[in-house]
Amino acid sequence: MVVAASVVVATGAVAGVLSAFDDRRGPDQARRPETSASPLLAPLPAAPSESVSATESASPTPATSAPGTPSSTPSPSRTRKKQERTTPVSPRLYRHPDSQVLDWVRANSGDPRHAVIASRIADQPAAVWFADYSPDTLTARVAAVTSGGAAQGRVPVLVPYAIPGRDCGGYSQGGAPDLDAYDAWIDRFADGLGSGEVIVVLEPDSVAQAECLSAGERVDRFASLARAGRALKAANPRARVYFDAGHSGWNAPGKQAAWLRQAGAASPESSDGIFSNVSNFHTTADEVAYDRRVLDELGGPESLGAVIDTSRNGNGAPPDGTWCDPAGRKLGRAPTLSTGEDRIDAYLWVKLPGESDGCKGKPGTFTASYAYDLASS
Repeated sequence: MVVAASVVVATGAVAGVLSAFDDRRGPDQARRPETSASPLLAPLPAAPSESVSATESASPTPATSAPGTPSSTPSPSRTRKKQERTTPVSPRLYRHPDSQVLDWVRANSGDPRHAVIASRIADQPAAVWFADYSPDTLTARVAAVTSGGAAQGRVPVLVPYAIPGRDCGGYSQGGAPDLDAYDAWIDRFADGLGSGEVIVVLEPDSVAQAECLSAGERVDRFASLARAGRALKAANPRARVYFDAGHSGWNAPGKQAAWLRQAGAASPESSDGIFSNVSNFHTTADEVAYDRRVLDELGGPESLGAVIDTSRNGNGAPPDGTWCDPAGRKLGRAPTLSTGEDRIDAYLWVKLPGESDGCKGKPGTFTASYAYDLASS
């Protein structure tokens, strides 16, 4: 991805869909299923012995979005960290049963890292990404997730990620061949939403990264995103659709809000608000402050809110701005629809912890050593 992006997912990263990867992987990695989901910040089980080593398939190709500027907000206190570790699993958000981390947990019960990864990542609900352009099967795949959530009375989080020109041709390039094809793809996506509650995180980086587009291309993309929001909400009035606000280390709130307005994010027919920090590391406090400023600049009804990706932001962003699987990061707040913060609708795990940005493993693949580092920090 280019400078300041959100470190999304290589061709589908986070808890998503990636058919581009091959089967060459080490014992420390799990292959991505077509759709995935997942992540109990419970007290930590006993750590494995020092002799345990991680087999990693390092890749020079980062997972996607690019570096952002470091956050100036200090890391949470020790007291807060302890509270975060004991936060129960959300009773309302849906954990899809197919994910790379669950595949790894099921296949590696004897691994010394198993208890930590299972209890602190695999038990948490996380987003399900749809990042491949496969229109013929899309509706059925979306319906499998939404019907699963409805059967449990829980809310799934879905991420459509197929906008043309995705990632400005960078590490996560791909998507639909053109905007007409994308509009048709979104219609098929919408057809799978069902009638239950669902959260849609619409196209990470599609607005914040629009600088790489020409003025005309930007207008066309924003019109397509506004149309997408309308299609999703028309198909399921209980769907909550959020638009890309980047993160607190990227665009200024006024600039981001102006683009979001063009993309339909201020209109209740298209939007329920904005999302930020997807696949990035900025602290929750920084994102709360930033999102409120963007919402103030955006205008629109007071009902508009924000959701924040807290999957890997427990220690904030690295001081040097590193975005590709940076060392020293940790899990953030557990996913919840009850934040206690005005205009902040949810903390979500959009990026599934342990799925590599491309440096600790192949982009978008689950790497146990990376997951364990995040979960045990």
